[in-house]
Amino acid sequence: MDTANTPLSDRAATFATHRARLFGIAYRMLGSRAEAEDVVQEAYVRWHQSGEAKERADIRTPEAWLVTVTTRLAIDRLRELKAERESYPGAWLPEPLVAPLGALGEDAQPEPVETHTPESVLEFSSDVSTAFLLVLERLGPEERAAFLLREVFDMDYREVAQMLGKSETTCRQLVHRAKERVRQNRPRFEVSRAAHVKLLERFVEAARGGNIAQLQALFAEDATFVGDGGGKVPALSRVISGALRLARFYHVIARRYPGVFTYRVAEINGMPGLLRFMNGKLESASTFVTDGQKILDIYTVRNPDKLAAIAVPG
Repeated sequence: MDTANTPLSDRAATFATHRARLFGIAYRMLGSRAEAEDVVQEAYVRWHQSGEAKERADIRTPEAWLVTVTTRLAIDRLRELKAERESYPGAWLPEPLVAPLGALGEDAQPEPVETHTPESVLEFSSDVSTAFLLVLERLGPEERAAFLLREVFDMDYREVAQMLGKSETTCRQLVHRAKERVRQNRPRFEVSRAAHVKLLERFVEAARGGNIAQLQALFAEDATFVGDGGGKVPALSRVISGALRLARFYHVIARRYPGVFTYRVAEINGMPGLLRFMNGKLESASTFVTDGQKILDIYTVRNPDKLAAIAVPG
């Protein structure tokens, strides 16, 4: 494709064709919807500028060019974000991506949750779970990019090397190290969606009632809770660990705020999760790691900046 002689409308259409994939790469790299959208927008600007630059007048493979630009922009931005996240108040969690599944419980609001996600469902059907993104946070920017391009987006090493501007040997080493770290830290459980939702229903019932025994029975002995308030709203400054401690935590919430919370099940980062509403206003988004029988981990985002893109009908 000769972008110098391609009409602006055609270049825009070409970019739109690949936008979901570009967003998927950027989001997995950065763990932030807002940051990913900024990177994709910058790639869009550069795509249009490429049609005016003589040295880039002949782009034969638009997808490869766009993926390369997006990946390199994301690497640069991730380097900056890693420094910022070191001073983040409390625990940092990825910004949730939410799609509707339906209401949960008789007192849940009946309207569906709207979703304003530009990405396609297929791009986000796997490998965007909160737990997985937190594992990726432990990788260096180039290591993370090489791993995602190779293992998630199924590109060969030659393509990865060209996109990162490195040798194939170096890219193989980056991917190998990343795979080892991911394998060591990423829990893998084959849990059906129905079983996952059923466990959420039991959790909501127990959380509403605040029954310690019912709650404790739902958690694995070493279950954990991580909350992200971003310094904007109250949130725990430490991880809660242990079934009994978690049961007591939700017991206190139920006693302190009786009848205040409603819940709605939604697909959050590719798996069933819960949106919690306080007096009708979205208060948090939680994802759950489970083996199908017990809840292993809960990740709850309360930072209002990270909830802002979840549009809920009034």
